[in-house]
Amino acid sequence: MSSHHPPLDRWRFDAIASGPEKLWGLEEIARALGVSIDTARRWARRADVPIYKPAGRYFAVRSELNAWLRQR
Repeated sequence: MSSHHPPLDRWRFDAIASGPEKLWGLEEIARALGVSIDTARRWARRADVPIYKPAGRYFAVRSELNAWLRQR
Protein backbone atom coordinates (compact mmCIF):
# COMPACT_ATOMS: atom_id res chain seq x y z
CA MET A 1 0.00 0.00 0.00
CA SER A 2 1.27 3.44 -0.90
CA SER A 3 2.21 5.89 1.84
CA HIS A 4 -0.35 8.29 0.30
CA HIS A 5 -3.23 6.07 1.41
CA PRO A 6 -4.03 5.70 5.10
CA PRO A 7 -4.55 2.13 6.29
CA LEU A 8 -8.10 0.83 6.30
CA ASP A 9 -8.73 0.35 10.01
CA ARG A 10 -12.04 -0.53 11.66
CA TRP A 11 -12.98 3.13 12.19
CA ARG A 12 -12.44 4.04 8.53
CA PHE A 13 -14.35 0.92 7.46
CA ASP A 14 -17.29 1.81 9.74
CA ALA A 15 -17.35 5.34 8.31
CA ILE A 16 -17.29 4.02 4.75
CA ALA A 17 -19.76 1.19 5.22
CA SER A 18 -22.44 3.10 7.13
CA GLY A 19 -24.42 6.21 6.38
CA PRO A 20 -26.29 7.46 3.34
CA GLU A 21 -25.77 5.73 -0.02
CA LYS A 22 -25.53 9.00 -1.97
CA LEU A 23 -22.68 11.32 -1.03
CA TRP A 24 -22.77 14.92 -2.25
CA GLY A 25 -19.73 17.18 -2.11
CA LEU A 26 -16.06 16.56 -1.49
CA GLU A 27 -16.40 17.11 2.25
CA GLU A 28 -18.93 14.32 2.63
CA ILE A 29 -17.00 12.00 0.28
CA ALA A 30 -13.73 12.67 2.11
CA ARG A 31 -15.39 12.02 5.48
CA ALA A 32 -16.82 8.73 4.20
CA LEU A 33 -13.40 7.66 2.92
CA GLY A 34 -11.57 8.86 6.02
CA VAL A 35 -9.23 11.10 4.03
CA SER A 36 -8.68 14.83 3.64
CA ILE A 37 -10.68 16.90 1.18
CA ASP A 38 -7.48 17.46 -0.83
CA THR A 39 -6.93 13.70 -1.10
CA ALA A 40 -10.56 13.15 -2.16
CA ARG A 41 -10.14 15.87 -4.81
CA ARG A 42 -6.92 14.25 -6.04
CA TRP A 43 -8.58 10.81 -6.19
CA ALA A 44 -11.57 12.30 -8.05
CA ARG A 45 -9.24 13.24 -10.91
CA ARG A 46 -8.33 9.58 -11.42
CA ALA A 47 -10.42 7.69 -13.97
CA ASP A 48 -10.58 4.53 -11.81
CA VAL A 49 -12.14 6.23 -8.75
CA PRO A 50 -15.96 6.35 -8.67
CA ILE A 51 -16.25 10.03 -7.77
CA TYR A 52 -18.21 12.06 -10.31
CA LYS A 53 -18.71 15.73 -11.05
CA PRO A 54 -21.80 15.77 -13.32
CA ALA A 55 -22.92 19.37 -12.91
CA GLY A 56 -20.04 21.08 -11.17
CA ARG A 57 -20.65 19.34 -7.83
CA TYR A 58 -18.87 16.18 -6.70
CA PHE A 59 -21.01 13.09 -6.19
CA ALA A 60 -20.31 9.48 -5.19
CA VAL A 61 -22.25 6.34 -4.35
CA ARG A 62 -21.09 4.65 -1.15
CA SER A 63 -21.46 1.10 -2.54
CA GLU A 64 -19.27 2.02 -5.54
CA LEU A 65 -16.63 3.50 -3.25
CA ASN A 66 -16.71 0.32 -1.12
CA ALA A 67 -16.24 -1.84 -4.22
CA TRP A 68 -13.37 0.38 -5.40
CA LEU A 69 -11.66 0.14 -2.00
CA ARG A 70 -11.99 -3.67 -1.99
CA GLN A 71 -10.22 -3.82 -5.38
CA ARG A 72 -7.24 -1.82 -4.17
